[in-house]
Amino acid sequence: MAMEALPPRRFDMGAILRDAAIAAAVALALALPLIGVQTIEIDGAIGIRTRFDAVAIGVAAVFLGRLLLKLAWTGIAERLGRIGSRAGAQAAAVVGDHSAISVLLVLLFAVALPFLPFSSPYLVGVATFVLIYVMLGWGLNVVVGFAGLLDLGYVAFYAVGAYSFALLALWFGLSFWQALPLAGLFAAFFGFVLGFPVLRLRGDYLAIVTLGFGEIIHTILQNWVPVTNGPAGILNIPAPTLFGLVFQARARSGATTFHEFFHLPFHPAQRVIFAYYIILVLALLTNLFTLRLRKLPIGRAWEALREDEIACRALGINPTTVKLSAFAIGAMIGGLAGAFFAAKQNFISPESFTFAESAGILAIVVLGGMGNPLGVVPAAILLVSLTELRELAQYRMLFFGAAMVAIMVWRPRGLLAHRAPSLRLWRDRRERA
Repeated sequence: MAMEALPPRRFDMGAILRDAAIAAAVALALALPLIGVQTIEIDGAIGIRTRFDAVAIGVAAVFLGRLLLKLAWTGIAERLGRIGSRAGAQAAAVVGDHSAISVLLVLLFAVALPFLPFSSPYLVGVATFVLIYVMLGWGLNVVVGFAGLLDLGYVAFYAVGAYSFALLALWFGLSFWQALPLAGLFAAFFGFVLGFPVLRLRGDYLAIVTLGFGEIIHTILQNWVPVTNGPAGILNIPAPTLFGLVFQARARSGATTFHEFFHLPFHPAQRVIFAYYIILVLALLTNLFTLRLRKLPIGRAWEALREDEIACRALGINPTTVKLSAFAIGAMIGGLAGAFFAAKQNFISPESFTFAESAGILAIVVLGGMGNPLGVVPAAILLVSLTELRELAQYRMLFFGAAMVAIMVWRPRGLLAHRAPSLRLWRDRRERA
């Protein structure tokens, strides 16, 4: 189907400059009290330091950005876009044909990352956290992207998995590999329990109930001191082992260290690299699992529920079973990620499982493109990278908000908005005949 041409826009430079000036004035009003003035301590007294240069830079950036954005919607940019439309379409077709090669190259890069010349323990640690959020994004994508159920309390399953693993390891002496599936099952049970109260809810009401569930779990973790140790958290959570080999300088009696077994010098990076490969394997298995489920009848039932619940009932699909399965499977994936997080950090506390975490995971799913698992990866890289701007810690949330607004303006359906069909009736046109 041919695309209709947009009506030409009247080029009015005066209106464009006025709009950019208004945006700059709003930025000035917001940045002046937040960035332009800072309280500091001088000889035991509180003083004020001004940073009007930073404010000026920010206001100028807003003015130029708004100006360029408005110019992009004028006839000039439209004519330039028409010149390259055919070339862009051809390039998009080439990229689509070679998407499998691109995924393979990214996978090879991820596998070789710890041993690349520019790699470091810090970079591998950041990549580990990226993969944790990728795994969480894929789990929430089952609930939000596939089934269309808005969940604002997904961090509750993340917390259940982390605390389940910690308590199983410390109370019953289970290893990471023994407790990992149990933590996933406990989280799936909580997801199943959450599904019952929300069977008849949709939209905003569903979001409010799931938000309340997340806050209930956080309150329990804060106040159930005999079990969760309250705000103090749980310490000395055992780390994963490789067939019983521990990644420590010295092993306890009866255990063997990794470097002694392989006759290698001890280095702290060995544990970091091992944790990275564990979460890489878990994330890849999660992706394969969710992609396979999407092609099964249960996955198609999720998508039918997302599009229209009434039509879903008319087709003979039971929405109760579909919703409960989506909540349980999404919660199980979050629980597995939480168990790994607890094992990696060796310490957990309720402060690691607040509503901000749920909002961040949901932002990853929305920015990546709801229903598109591949979009979760660049979105997780973007958001985790922004949180790692420690040199610019006071501007971190400013950059985060600006990135969110920019992506919503230029890519309102997400970074990778395209969703491949879950089922194809034919491979190409020749098979229709």
